[in-house]
Amino acid sequence: MADPTQDESARDRDDDGRARNARPRDRFGRPLPFGSIGVPRIPDDLQLEPDETLDYAQRLLDDGLPFNAHEVLEAAWKQGPFAERMLWQGLAQYAVGLTHIQRGNSKGARTLLERAIHRLTAFGPPPYGIDTPGLIARANAILAALDQEKPLTDDDLSPRLRLR
Repeated sequence: MADPTQDESARDRDDDGRARNARPRDRFGRPLPFGSIGVPRIPDDLQLEPDETLDYAQRLLDDGLPFNAHEVLEAAWKQGPFAERMLWQGLAQYAVGLTHIQRGNSKGARTLLERAIHRLTAFGPPPYGIDTPGLIARANAILAALDQEKPLTDDDLSPRLRLR
């Protein structure tokens, strides 16, 4: 039974009434108690050009923050052109897969990396210099390491989004 003292109208919501979670988060994206100091949040309404999105997401991946990279890529997926939706969704799922590895959830990592591989493969030739073949090869190597229960390094979890 719900707590009758909880005021449902006090929930954090956007202008359209969708629930938002303003709680601080740790570097792996897990919610922390209100009042805690977490990593800086990515704004829900982030709007960047594709090149800026990729640069920002890459910096976050390089800093070991794939959850935050996921949020940046998810914003591009939700606000970008419909024709590119599968591409951005695949990249966001890739970053979440890496987040699951950081959290010790190999099953979740496998599911998200497999979805990312599927979407990136199905999208076709990538725009913006995205290294789809390299990302897919790295995801497959990560999946093989998970199968063999081999440890993964920080470098393994910092893929290059674009061709050098």
